[in-house]
Amino acid sequence: MSSVKSLAKDTVYYGLSSIIGRFLNWCLVPFYTELFLPPEYGVVTLIYSYMALTLVILTYGMETGFFRFANHDRYPDPMKVYSTALVSLGCTSTVFIAAAMIFISPLSELLKCPHHHSYAALMAVAVALDAFTAMPFSYLRYRHKAKRFALLRLLNIAINIALNLFFLIACPWLWRVAPATISWFYDPTFGIGYIFLANFISSLLNLVVLRPELRGFRWRFDRHLWREMIVYSLPLLVLGVAGIMNQTIDKMLLPALVSDPASAMTQVGIYGANYKIAIVMVMFIQAFRFAYEPFIFAQSKERGEDRLQAYRDAMKWFVILGMFIFLGVMFYLPVLRYFIASDYFSGLTVVPVVMIAEFFFGIFFNLSLWYKLTDRTHWGMWFSLLGLAVTVVLNVVLVPHIGYMGCAYAALGCYTVMMLTSYFVGQHFYPIGYPIGRLCLYFLLGMALYAAGELAILPHPAATMALRTVLLAAYAAVVLRIENMSLSRLFPIKKILLRR
Repeated sequence: MSSVKSLAKDTVYYGLSSIIGRFLNWCLVPFYTELFLPPEYGVVTLIYSYMALTLVILTYGMETGFFRFANHDRYPDPMKVYSTALVSLGCTSTVFIAAAMIFISPLSELLKCPHHHSYAALMAVAVALDAFTAMPFSYLRYRHKAKRFALLRLLNIAINIALNLFFLIACPWLWRVAPATISWFYDPTFGIGYIFLANFISSLLNLVVLRPELRGFRWRFDRHLWREMIVYSLPLLVLGVAGIMNQTIDKMLLPALVSDPASAMTQVGIYGANYKIAIVMVMFIQAFRFAYEPFIFAQSKERGEDRLQAYRDAMKWFVILGMFIFLGVMFYLPVLRYFIASDYFSGLTVVPVVMIAEFFFGIFFNLSLWYKLTDRTHWGMWFSLLGLAVTVVLNVVLVPHIGYMGCAYAALGCYTVMMLTSYFVGQHFYPIGYPIGRLCLYFLLGMALYAAGELAILPHPAATMALRTVLLAAYAAVVLRIENMSLSRLFPIKKILLRR
């Protein structure tokens, strides 16, 4: 029991650092969209999409391989495993930087910044540094130093945000009032390049603060061990690449598929900015994931119907809360839209589609417990590859006709197929008996209320918002009624006051 409690405590630190980090980075979006036009922000969106994919490739599953072999009976010295992994990642990251510098021109063309090679160079070095430092962060997790892990992650994000504010707000102001103070390093025409420079500096500082994890042991490279780690990790690379491409390939394909090439980067920028509004659902899923994985493995030790009922309840409340978040965002979108600049409002139509897509991905993650508990993790790879195929086909078919909306529908199609196939295959290997009728009821109720809220446009915006608030309250009331629950059971304020 103590190990489960330790895992849950560590999960809180890892979860908070990830969720807070996502939220803080999310807060940069309105800042960027106010400063830069859609074509410029499109370049930012595209480059970060390629960065996410490159990071997965450059770590090639070595983090999980380290955990596996650092606890292997045949390798009693975990520091040899750690050192071997560090040398491997250090070499591949160095080779990547060299290749990027050699092929900087075609790389810049791919990233849609052909006249700004420095953008591509900065991001190539930054992602290589991130790939290398992924191993020291894994070592912190191995040593159960969750507090230091979270602190360093948040420090890195804070530095990145501070540098963004310095380069994009403070420096332009100083350039107007006292240009001599910054003329030795600041170029006002560098524009979005300062976003990439801030990222590069924060990644470099990451390496500096992780120095304690890079010394105090003998650096060794065991070729036999390395071959075993590579054989173990490469299937995870396939799974990781398929997973990240499901999230990013739409932004990569969009510039090549739109019918009007002149508007390509504008569409990428608009789509990327509006997708960020849906990150409220992504953050909910992220929080759920950090809590859910230790939960399912802890419950797997239980016997009988109680264990299965716990899985059913977890799915049920995920659907209930997920639909509540969807309705909350959609009903208050007239206010939330000011999260981005008005130049990007034309893309608000993607928000409901991508939110439902992310909601379906969350259900897929819930369903994934069957192949994790039965050691059939290869099914996760097949589901991800199937989703990737659906994403590519739908993007190719839809984007030339409906632009970035095709990307949104492709994401919805991808996660719908992954969700359904995981459910039906899981019914064969590990049937749980989810209350499908009730889950569909909550989903359809949420969609019906969303439709009602969209149709109920009153003369005064405040009246419309008030009506939508009533509809949101109605959803909560119906759920509580069906679940035979009351607000006093959910929030036992009276009991808390009596204890005081």
